[in-house]
Amino acid sequence: MPGYNDRKILMSARTRMVIPGLALALACVGCASQGPPANDEITRAHTLVEQAEKANAQQYAAPDLQRAHEELTAAETANVARQYDAARAYAESAGADADLAMARAGAGEAGKAAHEIDRSNSTVRQEADRAADADTTAPLPTPTPRQPQ
Repeated sequence: MPGYNDRKILMSARTRMVIPGLALALACVGCASQGPPANDEITRAHTLVEQAEKANAQQYAAPDLQRAHEELTAAETANVARQYDAARAYAESAGADADLAMARAGAGEAGKAAHEIDRSNSTVRQEADRAADADTTAPLPTPTPRQPQ
């Protein structure tokens, strides 16, 4: 059957051309679903991390700030690798961790300020008590008699 072999060879050649083309098309569809680069999200996350650092988050929320830095680095790496969806997810997570770090830093600073106010109030109370004790222990002045006029 000479015709059968010719068809088999022809089918084989078509298959060899179609399969790589199909694979290329699928790869392009995969890239297209990634959307645009995550530059805006990364910039926003970077800004939030910087704000958290300025808010003294390292002192009050070091683990949150560290996680935000790591996720920001992962976002930048994924963006360079053209894995834009992953880059966006990492950037959003970095921003959320930076927000959390800022909130914890703000709470820490507020707690510190409240402690300082309590200490100051305590000092004022002690001073007032000492002044009151000094007034009660001092002899009262004797009234001077009035002279008739």
